[in-house]
Amino acid sequence: MHHSFSLTDLPDLPDTIAPDGSEIRFLNSSDKGSSMVHTLLRPGSTTQAVHHRTVRERWICIAGQGRLWRSNGHKESVITLKQGVECDISVGTKFQFQADDGDTPLEIIITTTPPWPGDGEAIKCSGKWTPVL
Repeated sequence: MHHSFSLTDLPDLPDTIAPDGSEIRFLNSSDKGSSMVHTLLRPGSTTQAVHHRTVRERWICIAGQGRLWRSNGHKESVITLKQGVECDISVGTKFQFQADDGDTPLEIIITTTPPWPGDGEAIKCSGKWTPVL
């Protein structure tokens, strides 16, 4: 039996800009029940706060450093994002993230379940920090 392995380099330019302002590069998800993207936030940038209507996300930081603010109405937290940190964002949770100053962008692999439905999923809201993009 022959199995092939696929290999793809991330494109230099993003496929799209997320509603929060971060750069999105689409990745192939092996699970039809989810979608996956590579997210990049340039050094010194802070996203627009948003919350999702129907999807939950699983994040793993692969490069850079920054912070993630989350609030679900009952609880609020800020965590440090750095290589190897994993976290979840539940449906309806407000969130915002920022990249530290320096030379290295903040890079995150995000899996969305169910797959990202398109425009209208992310709702802009008030956050912890002033957006800087």
